Amino acid sequence: MIAQTVISMLLIGAVVYAASERRRSPVVALFSIIAAAAGLYFTWTPDHATQVAIWAGVGRGVDLVLYIWVCISLIVLLNLHLKLRSQMELVTVTARTIALAEARRQLSEKATPPQALPQPVSLETESISRLGRLSANRWFVLGNEVYSRPLARSHHDAHKASARSL
Repeated sequence: MIAQTVISMLLIGAVVYAASERRRSPVVALFSIIAAAAGLYFTWTPDHATQVAIWAGVGRGVDLVLYIWVCISLIVLLNLHLKLRSQMELVTVTARTIALAEARRQLSEKATPPQALPQPVSLETESISRLGRLSANRWFVLGNEVYSRPLARSHHDAHKASARSL
C-alpha cells in the first residue's frame, strides 16, 4: 500500500508537470498525461496489467510495464540527443556568423579596396548541391547572402608549382 501511494504521488506530479508544459509541447504533454493515467490505473489494479500482458504475449504485468518503460526511455533519449545536436549546430552557425561579421568589420575598418572583399554569389545561379561539394572555393553565408572566397594554396602546392616552372 505504501509503494502504491508513493508511485501514485510521483505519477500525479508527472501529470501536473505535463499539464504545465502543454503550451510548449502539446503532443509530449498529451502522451505524458496518458502514460501517467495508465500508470495510475495499473498501480491500483495490478491484475488488469497482468491481463493486458497476457493478451500482449508477455507473462506478467510487471514485465509489460518494464518493457514499455524501456521503450519510452529510449525514445526520450533519442529526442534529447536530436535536440542537443540541433542546439550544437545552432551554436556553430551563430559562432561562424559572429566571426564572419567581425572579420567583415575589420576589413571595412582597414578600408581595403572593394575587389578584396568577398563577392556575393546569387543563389539563383549557383545550385545548393554545388555549395555542398568540395571545390576550389570556400563558401559561407552572411545574412541572406552567400559568399565565396578562393582557398589559399598550401605551401606544399606552391612548392610543387615552382618546381615545375624550373
